[in-house]
Amino acid sequence: MIRDLKKILRRFFVREGREIYPDEIMLDSSNLPNFNTHQFEGRIIKPISFNLIVFLGALFFIIVILFSVKIWNLQVVKGEENNQISENNRLRYTPIFAERGAVLDRNGVELAWNAKGEDEYIWERRYATSTGMAHILGYVKYPSKDIYGFYYREDYEGKDGVEKLWNDTLKGINGLNIVETNALGKIVSQNTIKSPISGKNMTLSIDSRLSNQIYKEISALATDYDYEGGAGMIMDITNGEVIANVSYPEYKSQVLTDGKDDDLINEYINSKNGYFLNKTTDGLYTPGSIVKLFMSMGVLNEGIIDPNKNILSTGAIEVPNDYDPTKKAVFKDWKAHGWVDMRHAIAVSSNVYFYTVGGGFEDQKGLGISNIEKYFKMFGFGTAVKDDFFGGANGLIPTPEWKMKTFNGETWRRGDTYHTSIGQYGFQVSPIQVVRAVASIANNGILPNLSLLKGNIPTLDEGNIINIPTKYFQVVREGMRLAVTEGTAKAVNVPHIEIGAKSGTAEVGVKKEKINSWITGFFPYDKPRYAFVMLMEKGPNTSTIGAAYIMRQTLDWMNINTPEYFK
Repeated sequence: MIRDLKKILRRFFVREGREIYPDEIMLDSSNLPNFNTHQFEGRIIKPISFNLIVFLGALFFIIVILFSVKIWNLQVVKGEENNQISENNRLRYTPIFAERGAVLDRNGVELAWNAKGEDEYIWERRYATSTGMAHILGYVKYPSKDIYGFYYREDYEGKDGVEKLWNDTLKGINGLNIVETNALGKIVSQNTIKSPISGKNMTLSIDSRLSNQIYKEISALATDYDYEGGAGMIMDITNGEVIANVSYPEYKSQVLTDGKDDDLINEYINSKNGYFLNKTTDGLYTPGSIVKLFMSMGVLNEGIIDPNKNILSTGAIEVPNDYDPTKKAVFKDWKAHGWVDMRHAIAVSSNVYFYTVGGGFEDQKGLGISNIEKYFKMFGFGTAVKDDFFGGANGLIPTPEWKMKTFNGETWRRGDTYHTSIGQYGFQVSPIQVVRAVASIANNGILPNLSLLKGNIPTLDEGNIINIPTKYFQVVREGMRLAVTEGTAKAVNVPHIEIGAKSGTAEVGVKKEKINSWITGFFPYDKPRYAFVMLMEKGPNTSTIGAAYIMRQTLDWMNINTPEYFK
């Protein structure tokens, strides 16, 4: 059969009877040099093999069959499906990003707003340059698209602060746009099929002027006197509105939102100073003498001592040593105060007085660690604040159970009660717990819920009411006023407003080489409206300037720039 096919092909390609000339099969060697060999002149050309022709023909035939099958599959079998895909390639759906709601302070000052940037389709978030606002505002993450220009994340994502907590309110609802393109990808037409709905604006209770000033004061003092950080809060005790909430140091909201300054962002991440820690809510610190206010409330309510009874402070008390009865355990005061009653003990911050009424000494019984724990919890210590924004760390009240668990079964001793009574040992509190507790002293036992939104008064329940007679709150307030006029808080004895306050210094570190400096209180004294707390964290134990200085500078600034808070 193959032989027959060769004959047929030979008849097709070769003309029978054609004469073959000699010059077609022979070359004259004398003419060979004259031939252009590059043009294949003067060469004997070998004819194409018949087998190769058959192979190429068969290959061509197979390719034609394969292409025919593919075309049939594309046009007939999957024709409708491919037609739909083609239409979709021509019509591209793109989001129309909703304008994010602005964030305003209590006076209508814009703190976060929108502007058009490099990408005409995306609203860029902008933040005020005032300091002291980062942990309140937070930052956002922009929508993201792939290398082909398609968005795989179509929402702004709030990452901290107000931007995160109220993201759903601020972000609005995106719209939808259809863009028709030609084969070259150029836009032919576009049409909006769903309009975007802008996010809602939010007005905060925060006064950005006051927050900025407090931050500047804390920053300057930390730099000049080697404190590691600081925090400050001022709140309206009548409605729970937070007027200032400052944590130092802080990140810059604009830097994190833009995400372009890698060096600064890495500094935020790697620094031991805690740029991302909101110290007012999540920072925990040894409180020191500020707890004497709440010790006094427990002592009065339990009838441990008459507030007018005097206790002698000679600079220390001595009790039998639990480890060696032949020796005495000495618990020192920071100075000898002489005879002091409760009001003056608060004013001068007598350790001996609170050792005695806390753990007992000689014939004076003490409150005892169980009651100490009960009253501190009553004022909100040891548990997190119940709030979506301000809810933070629990803190710690030292107890026998805690000591046993922490120190491998060690038992509780009277000295541990003494140290707890003056806010030392394992005591840990947050600034927000302190300001709420002080607010409850100012308003006769209402432990306020907090609000970050202007005009949004949080509801109260039984858990907000501290059932202690009003007269005992008055005793403690009088002690706080004495602290300002003649005691340890004289730094805030300003002429333009009467203050009730309590300062405190807590020793921290293994060798007690560092201190936390506190001041807390309220104003105006005769009709309390605002409670405050200021903290300077981990400064040298030789420092004599701390949180009270920050509050004094703030009060002087407020008298000139925000006098409405003193009316």
